[in-house]
Formats: sequence, structure tokens, C-alpha cells
Amino acid sequence: MNEITTTSEEVFRLVSGLTLNQKIDRSLDLIDEAYTEYGDNLVVANSLGKDSCVVWDLAKQVSPNIKGFIVTTPFKPKETKQYMRGFVERYPESKVFKSANKTETNLYETDPDKCCEIFKVEPTREALEYFDAKCWVTGLRCTEGRTRTDYREIESRDKGLIKLNPILIWEEREVWQYLAMNNVKVNELYREGYRSLGCAPCTAISTGDERSGRWVGSSKCGGECGIHTRPLKRQIKKREAILDEAIK
Repeated sequence: MNEITTTSEEVFRLVSGLTLNQKIDRSLDLIDEAYTEYGDNLVVANSLGKDSCVVWDLAKQVSPNIKGFIVTTPFKPKETKQYMRGFVERYPESKVFKSANKTETNLYETDPDKCCEIFKVEPTREALEYFDAKCWVTGLRCTEGRTRTDYREIESRDKGLIKLNPILIWEEREVWQYLAMNNVKVNELYREGYRSLGCAPCTAISTGDERSGRWVGSSKCGGECGIHTRPLKRQIKKREAILDEAIK
């Protein structure tokens, strides 16, 4: 797949330049094209948030055989865990990944970046490796917050791994419109006023953009956990490569 927009300006022109129905068709076409190219090597990342709900519903329209993964942490709210159990029961092709690390429980207070690396980024790497992913699909949107304005619908930040952001140009109200139109069940926490869902200690109800309630009071406020900014494709260790070469 090749990138179809090259600048942030082009992306944001699409945000206001297309109707919701046009965006739905565009998103379906993106997923369909990717699935045609990558087949079982395509996997949907599911954060259990409203945007992931849209992407999963779209993906299932493309093919009921598309698989997904969920990364959970010890710090997810009870409502999210309950929603996850119901989701996996309905869609057993969704596999749950979590870190086996037993690090200190308050790491999110002392080093939130390290906490995210251990409990979110590393399990995502494991999931992509498990599915032998050549393309992973996310619910990232460019209108969510200040850290999400420089993404594209099709990205190749990791060699050999395409990241597809099929609803990148959707606005928040359009996400809710789609969910209502298609009777898609969402996490109960949205009823309380949350606009972006993460781990309980690091997510608050707040004013501002959608992600302004994430990591409030820390240097990460409104920022990223790392799965959209750090390399995810596991690299072959140099020592193993040397040994393989020696065997030859």
C-alpha cells in the first residue's frame, strides 16, 4: 500500500471536505484494499475505546475473518475489564495480551513513560509478532489532540510493517454518529463524561481536546503511550544473525 496523502494540510482538508458517508466509504475501501493485500497478516488493534469500536465494526463488514488483539494492563478500570470480557466472548477471534512484568505498582507515578513501555508498547510488539502482522489497523484520528496531527492514513514507520489508520480524518461527532446509526455497544465509562479512555490512574474527565484528560499532572499530559510513536517490529538480534551466517 502507498500513502495517499502526503501532508498534514491535505489530511485536514479531508476532515472538513468529506461527508460522513464519504468517509465511511473511504475507510471501508482502505481496509478492503489492505485485507486484499495482506490477508491473515492483517490484524486490528483494539483499545476498547469508541474509535476502536468503529474500526472493528468496519473491518467486520470487509471480512468476518479479520482478527484483532487487545492490550490490557493491571490498571484498567473495572468498567473496561467488564466491557473487554463481553467483547471477547462475542468475538473470540480477538486475543488479549498483557505484560507478565511484576514491576512496582505505582510506576505510573514515578515513571509513566516506562510504565507505558512495559504494559502497553511491549505487549503490542508481542501481539504483532504473534499474528505475524504485515499490516495493523488502528483507530487513531488526527482531530483527537495536539500529538495526533502528523499522522497519515497509511504509514510505514517500521520496515515490513504497515500501519493503517482508516478513520484518521473522522471527527469525534462522526464517530458517535456512526456508533448510534449502527447500534454499536461502547464502554459504560463514556456515560460518565470521559472522551478518551486509558488506565484508571492516568485518565480523567477534563475540558480541552479529547486527550487532555490523559496523564494529567505529568509531562505526558495529553500525550501518547508510545504504540504510535515507537518502533514496534521486533528486530533480529545481531548475535543470532551472526550465528546464522556462521552456520551457512
